[in-house]
Amino acid sequence: MLNFSKINILLIYIIFFLISIFAVLNFQNKDSIILDKKVNLGLDLQGGSYLLLEINSDSLVEEKIQSKVIPIKKLFREKNLSFTDFKINKKNLIFKMNDLEKFELVFFSRKENLINPYIENYRAFELDYKKLDNNYVQVSLSKFGLLTINNSALKQSIEIVRRRIDDVGTKEPTILQRGEKRILVELPGLKDPERIKTLLGKTAKLNFRMVSENSEFGVDELISEIGEPLKISKRIVMSGENLIDAQPSIQNQQNEPTVSFTLDRIGSQKFGRATTDNVGKRLAIVLDGKIISAPNINEPITSGKGVISGSFTFQEATDLALLLRSGALPTPLDVVEERTVGPDLGEDSIKSGITSLIVGFILVIFFMLYKYRLFGLVANIALIANLLMLVGVLTILEATLTLPGIAGIILTVGMAVDANVLIFERIKEELKTEKSIIHAFDSGYSKAKITVLDANITTLIAAIILFAFGSGPVKGFAITLGIGILTTLFTAYFLARHLTSMIILRKKNITLRI
Repeated sequence: MLNFSKINILLIYIIFFLISIFAVLNFQNKDSIILDKKVNLGLDLQGGSYLLLEINSDSLVEEKIQSKVIPIKKLFREKNLSFTDFKINKKNLIFKMNDLEKFELVFFSRKENLINPYIENYRAFELDYKKLDNNYVQVSLSKFGLLTINNSALKQSIEIVRRRIDDVGTKEPTILQRGEKRILVELPGLKDPERIKTLLGKTAKLNFRMVSENSEFGVDELISEIGEPLKISKRIVMSGENLIDAQPSIQNQQNEPTVSFTLDRIGSQKFGRATTDNVGKRLAIVLDGKIISAPNINEPITSGKGVISGSFTFQEATDLALLLRSGALPTPLDVVEERTVGPDLGEDSIKSGITSLIVGFILVIFFMLYKYRLFGLVANIALIANLLMLVGVLTILEATLTLPGIAGIILTVGMAVDANVLIFERIKEELKTEKSIIHAFDSGYSKAKITVLDANITTLIAAIILFAFGSGPVKGFAITLGIGILTTLFTAYFLARHLTSMIILRKKNITLRI
């Protein structure tokens, strides 16, 4: 156990110094950054914004109900089901049905049922119905149909929220699901929470529609970006789904901020046909029901590239490009709760955490020196190396350090000391029976190995479980604890053991006190 080859020694110290270098990066000057890697501070340490968002699924329910109208009418005609007085509401359909038994057979059929699919996950149908007076029937989404819509919208919204926040450049945001309809967003160190709220509050549903007084699809009356009332066709020429990229840009001699966009193959074809057929006419670019630009089509645009202008500031053009790149939210997000954590609270937390770490560290150092003398010094060196490696690994991962994370570091100090205490106490027992100091130390390390591994591996399993099933601060604690256990095993059984072997091999002919 005490014998090390030159290659092993070289490998041990190379690993230690390389990881320790990353720990030092946290103290580098902002003006002379060598490598942009640091441990990020969490919301509880450096302050920031806390947002609790909730999806508003009313529009999705309405869209789903509207999408069922034509298929239901078509199916009823195919099955010779007579119906009258068909009414379309936001959350349901109401109609008069004389043959309710046949309706039930058709409506709840599991075979190729396009209007009311069977949800295998919930073992239920997407739609349900309720009998009203005078043979009237009310069709609406079932409980499980609503749940399916909410789950799908929530997952999609979380992904889009993550894209938008990542594009802003916020370091290590926390984005988590809360319940069936809510999203938790924590943004450490955020200096402009209003901008984030604005970005997250926009659905960013983009579509291109022709300005037209008459349209077979009907018209909507909207106000243009300059306050001009316009009638635009309800027919969508192309939607934002066909965009593959959007970037802010500067156009013309007036240095007007604009948004340049690139379309996919299908979008290029649609846009090319629309601009070719409508040269000289105006094309309305509509975002979330508002016209942001309505330029004239001077020539066909077949390249799949275009420009959106609309009296933007450069910040507005940047934000619009970000929204278009990240995709449209399936439903609006309402801010349910908003909190701003000041940096003063974070500073107090850091001071308290560091103070407790320093006090505990000093007490441990003095105890080890008093109890084990020279080998206590070895244990203390290993302990310092352990903390350096722990911070270094956190830096490599660019992890977020929270107050529970600091607690994990303090616990690591205790675990590291415990490993050395177990080893040294075992060596003391061996020294009572062994005449050879080398053999006693070798045997002590060998016999303590299983005990140390067992204690640390069981704790590591607990840390993995906490990371897998926990969230937010719990994960922060699990990360620091898990990494701390690995660095503890490395420093105790490689670094400290090598230092111990150097002392023993040099003083093998004298009596040592431990």
